[in-house]
Order: sequence, then C-alpha cells, then structure tokens
Amino acid sequence: MTMQRGMADGTSFLRCTGQGVPLVLLHGIGSRAESWAALIEALPAATPVIAWDAPGYAASRPVAPQAPAPANYSARLAGLLDALVLDRVVLVGHSLGALFAGAFAARHPGRVAAMALLSPALGYGVAAGQALPTGVQARIDELDRMGPAAFAAARAARLLARPAAQPDVLAGVQAAMAAVHPAGYAQAVRALGAGDLVADAARINAPCLVAVGAEDVVTPPANAEKLHAALRRPAGALRLVPDCGHALPQEAPAAAAALLEEILHVG
Repeated sequence: MTMQRGMADGTSFLRCTGQGVPLVLLHGIGSRAESWAALIEALPAATPVIAWDAPGYAASRPVAPQAPAPANYSARLAGLLDALVLDRVVLVGHSLGALFAGAFAARHPGRVAAMALLSPALGYGVAAGQALPTGVQARIDELDRMGPAAFAAARAARLLARPAAQPDVLAGVQAAMAAVHPAGYAQAVRALGAGDLVADAARINAPCLVAVGAEDVVTPPANAEKLHAALRRPAGALRLVPDCGHALPQEAPAAAAALLEEILHVG
C-alpha cells in the first residue's frame, strides 16, 4: 500500500486510497499515525485507510480544553471526516483510541458501519473538575520530570509480550512514545480519566469487534470482556490474540489485519 500524508480540519493523517468504506484508525496514548504502518501493510492492497494523529500529536492541532473529555476528540474526528467528505466509515480504535472511537460511535451512530476496539482502555469516569486517580496523574508527572525520550525508554517494553524477541517492534513503539508532545499527552491523559467506554458501549449500534492480547498487562483481557458484555446486541466477536501484549497492531499486525477483515464486509 502507498501511504500519503495529509492535513484537514487541523488534523494530520496518513491515507491509503482504495475501494469501499474506509477504515479510520485511531491510535493509543503513546502512539501516532505511523504506529499503524505494519497493520496497514498487512491489509488487502485495495483497502482504503485513514490513520489520524490525534489532536495534540504530531502536527494535529490540540483540542481547546486543557482537561478534555473523549467527546472533544469525537467532535474533532467528525470535523476531519466532514473535511474529507466521508459520511460512513469503519472505525478502529486502539487503547485510548478505542475510548475515542466509542465516544464517536455513541454520538454519530449513522456514520459508523462497523467498528473494532483493540486493547481497549475503558477510562475512569472522573467527573469534570475532580482529581485524576494517582496512577493516571503519574503519567503526566513522569513525562514532565523525565522528558519524552527517557519516559519512552522506561515504559515501551511493558507494551510488548516479548520485547527482547522483537527489537524492531520495541524500537518503533519507543520512538512513537518519545515523539509525543507533553501538552498533547497531558490532555489525552485527562481525557482517559474522564472517559467511560463501558457507558458509551450501551449506545453503540454498529457491529463491534473487541480484541485484546492474551498477555496485555496494560488493558488486560478482563477489560475487553467487561466491554464486550456491555455492548448492545448483536455485539460482535470477542477475540483473544495469543502471545501478544498491549501493542497489538505493532506486535501482531497480521493477526490484527485478519481480525479487521472480519468486519470489512459489514461496511
């Protein structure tokens, strides 16, 4: 596949043209559009794909609130799709991107033909103005104290089931994490705190695949099971990917692409 970089509605993205309803890929909190590259290459060549850089990442303009909710990111996604004249998409979110995907699908049900939530982060349901849980706030504090490069070096290996066996994958995960903008990352952490994907799941009408790495210690399989149980019926499949950690699209791109092919025909 040939990927081209674009910018629309203040959002940078990678795009592969093709036939049919496009896949729209929303990356996780320490990632970027390029983090989907291996998965995109594993998809059938004619698959149309758009992978955004979330607001506050790469060249994408941040959302306005300093303490945003997933709904703020959902609104930016709607603006991007409007700018690209895309009325209906297959939505794929990884980790924090799953939280944003759920927020969009709950608010724009007619625009989502099908969706996949990979290694889903469920959010913490923190009310506006309330403090983040200690462990969540620690992400912002550690990044500020250490800087992006040291922060990434300390955290990246935890995202893989077998980091020593996949040095190239580890390097890619670490490079993406080292490239985050601290202010954009802090906003994303606050959106993670505010989000509640389980609540949004009850409002999702589209067929929805949920998948998680069997060895994911960041968003463990129990999270995926809880989310799947909350989805409206027919809920779609729940898949466990063996020998895989949190960074499912990078660590197991062929398996992830095969999972997405299950939902492509729905669009």
